[in-house]
Order: sequence, then structure tokens, then C-alpha cells
Amino acid sequence: MRLLPPTISWSNFRWSWSLPAAFILFFVAAGAPFPFGSTNDLSIAFWCLCLGIAVIFAPTRDLRRPHLWLLAGIGVIVAAYAFVLHEQLSDNPWVAPFQPIWKQASDLLGVPIAPSASIVKNEAFFALGAPLANILAIVLGITIGADRMRARRLLWVIAISGAAYALYGVASFLIEPTMILWRDKTAYLGSVTGTFINRNTAAAYFGSAAVIWMLLILEDVRRRLPERHIEWRRLSLDLRAIPPKEILPQLACLLICLMAMFMTTSRAGVGLSLLAMIVAFTLFLRKDLPPRTGIWISLGAGLAVALGLLQLLGGRVSSRFDSQGLVDEGRIEAWKSTLRIIADNPWFGTGMGTFQWAFPPYRSPNISIRGVWDAAHSTPLELASEVGIPMALLVALGWAIMLLVLARGVFTRRRDVIIPLSAATTATLSLLHSCLDFTLQVPGYSISFFALFGAGLAQSFSSREGRASATAPRGEGHLATAPPASRARPELHKTV
Repeated sequence: MRLLPPTISWSNFRWSWSLPAAFILFFVAAGAPFPFGSTNDLSIAFWCLCLGIAVIFAPTRDLRRPHLWLLAGIGVIVAAYAFVLHEQLSDNPWVAPFQPIWKQASDLLGVPIAPSASIVKNEAFFALGAPLANILAIVLGITIGADRMRARRLLWVIAISGAAYALYGVASFLIEPTMILWRDKTAYLGSVTGTFINRNTAAAYFGSAAVIWMLLILEDVRRRLPERHIEWRRLSLDLRAIPPKEILPQLACLLICLMAMFMTTSRAGVGLSLLAMIVAFTLFLRKDLPPRTGIWISLGAGLAVALGLLQLLGGRVSSRFDSQGLVDEGRIEAWKSTLRIIADNPWFGTGMGTFQWAFPPYRSPNISIRGVWDAAHSTPLELASEVGIPMALLVALGWAIMLLVLARGVFTRRRDVIIPLSAATTATLSLLHSCLDFTLQVPGYSISFFALFGAGLAQSFSSREGRASATAPRGEGHLATAPPASRARPELHKTV
């Protein structure tokens, strides 16, 4: 009998090439916060290189029509960024006017100076790294996260790395609070910052990790309960049946993230993180809550628990709320000054990455003369001041569409709902916090969570949505008609 050689499937070959892309994305998502939040150009360039290589090997077999529409929308934003970049870098821009500062400098010096649409020549090119890394991360999140197992692995990678950074932050604060990794800590000596320079970004990062851990715990506990609506009177009995050793590691990681978050003493970071946890808890258990008053009871109970945690673990945060309120006066004056920059440069801004040079002439006299304002402490305002109102509105539209798609996934997914829910809550948390600070401008935070946003977007659609009907006989239709017993542990089913 002659043995026939095994047939080689081209689909299997493509699947094997997808492994490097997933591994690189996991590596970047876990490693981006490490080198001081990746705020220096060398770190950003390295992550862009890694993500660019991953995009080359990114799998496309799992992409469906909704995913292609999402990628097309990202392509529109990239094209708009490229147009603005051309106008700010070119010696002969197509539409953008030259900044008057160049003519003024030429008149004062008495020498001809080539004008530019940016107040700092070529700075837009060097400021492109962080937005490019975010775009590559969300594209990879969509392509790699289109497979539910890889999306779940990404969620676990971000959660575990977040707990590890939180553990390091607490330990380093207790052992040597004057050091960040191998450098001297020059600011926020009384706060935990982990591997970040700024405590506010650290609070948002640890809070986002806490949200993910809470949802992972809820999913695990809910899966172990009987297949019915939760009977709250018997909940304590059902919870006692869960072996403690199987849930304690996740609880420990959640506690570590919460402890690190409170020890940052960031008002907005802690407050918004607690709010995100309350909303995520309520949305996850919404089907098990009483039909009319359940949501309000959950929100009220969550608020009471949050206030209790704030008093128990966040005494210094509470004192900052009492003494300074939610936002200090200097930050409000900085926002007013940034609005004047936008009013004078509404179409193409002052140039990407030029805020620290554009701000001094507009600096309010009510702001203390101490320090240099190199950020507006409001990412939307700073973005509008640097690239103009039209580009800022396009980015805002992209965020709105992303949040709507994630909300659709939260309310329509029957399994793996924690993936779009984690993405939706952390996206809302980071967006709201960036309106008060610059969380999304720190690549160590934004790269990891833009990848999660992409995975959440990819998992906001049904596995059958967008596929041709001819593929249904290969197994896609069996999930909908499976008997109730087969749905007791939905994670065991394989997604086609």
C-alpha cells in the first residue's frame, strides 16, 4: 500500500504566520508601560517598529465585513492625518496659510526665513510617533482580536501585566520611594507611580487593570453558578461552593491594582476608575438584576462601596478632594489659554507637537509662574490647538463611532461579553480622564489599551455576521440550535 503525502492547506500556512503577529502584539501590550511610560522617542520608535512588523504578518482570514468597515474608517483618519502632516511640513502647502511668526522673525532679524504652516519646522514629523503607534495598535487589535481566543489572551495579558506593574509600584514605594526603576524620582515622591512618571496616568492604568480583573472575576463566578437567573437569596450559598483556591489569585490581583490606584492619590484617576467599575459591574449583571429597580440598586450599592473604599484605602485622595476640589484653578486657566490658541489657529493649528512653544504667549497671568506647561492637561483641547478644529472633530467622530460599536457589542453579545465591555469601560475612562489630563498622550498607557479597544471592536460583532451563507453548513448554525445543556459552559465551544 502506497502512502500518500499529506496535503498542505494554504489556510493552515496563513494561520501559522499569524502567530508572530499575535506574540508581538502581546509583547508590546505588556511591555509598553515599562520604560517610564514609553514617553521618549527611542521607546516610541521601538514600539512602532514592533507593531509595524506585526501588521505585516497580521492574519486576515478571520476578518469579516464589519471589520473591514472599521479598518476603512481608520484609513480615513490616517488619510486626514497625512494631509495635515503634509500641510505642516511642506514648504509649499496646498491650503494651509503660513504662520505669521515667520514673517515677524524675518523682519526682526533682517534676513529671509522660509515660512511654514507650523510654528516649529519639522516638529510635526517627530511628533508623529505616538499617534502612529496607537493607530498600529488598534489595527492589530482588530485583525488579531477577530479571533475570540486571541482576543481573550490579549485581555489576560493586559490584566496580568497591569497587576505586575501595580505590585512593583507598591513594593518600590515601600522599599525605595525615591526611585523609578533605575532613575531618581524627582516628582510625586509621596505617590505610587509604578513605572510611569506621572501619578495621574498611573492611576488610570491601575484603575483600567482593576476594571478588567473585576470583569474576569465576575465572568468566572457567574459561569460557576447554575444556569438560571441569579437568586440573590441563595447567592451566598452558591458562592461558598466555589473552591477558594480557584478564585483567590484573581481577587489578589484585583486588590493589588486597587491598592496601587489609591496610593497614586490622583483625584480624577481614582474617581473615574471607581465610576468605571460601578458601571461595568452593573452592565455585566444587568440581566440578573430585578427588572425595574435592579439597575438603580446596583448603582447605589456600587457607589456606597466606592465611597467606603475611598475612606478605607484612599484617605489622602479624600483630603485632596476636600482641599483642592476636582480640578485646580491653574488647570482651568490653562484650558482658557488653549482655547485662545485654537481661536487664532482654527483650521490647521500651530503644528503637531508644538504646544509647549505655542502656549507661552497665551499663558494666563492667573497661572503661577512656576514650571513649564508642556501639555494642556486636556487632550481634546491640545489636539485641536495643534492640528486644527476639522481634524479634531474627525478624531472625535471616530471615538464616538468606536464607543457606539462597543456599546452594541455589550448589549448584543451572548458570550465573551467582557471583551467589548472591558474595551468600552476603559475607553470611556481614558477618554474622560484625558479631558482633565493627558493619559492618552502617554504611549505606555495608550498603546496597550488601543490594542484592547481594537479587540473589543472586533468582538462586538457576531461570529456569523458578515460571512457568506454558504459557510453555514460547516458549523456556524449549530450554536443557535444547541440544546440548553450544551450552553452550560459556552467557553468550550469553538468559534468558526
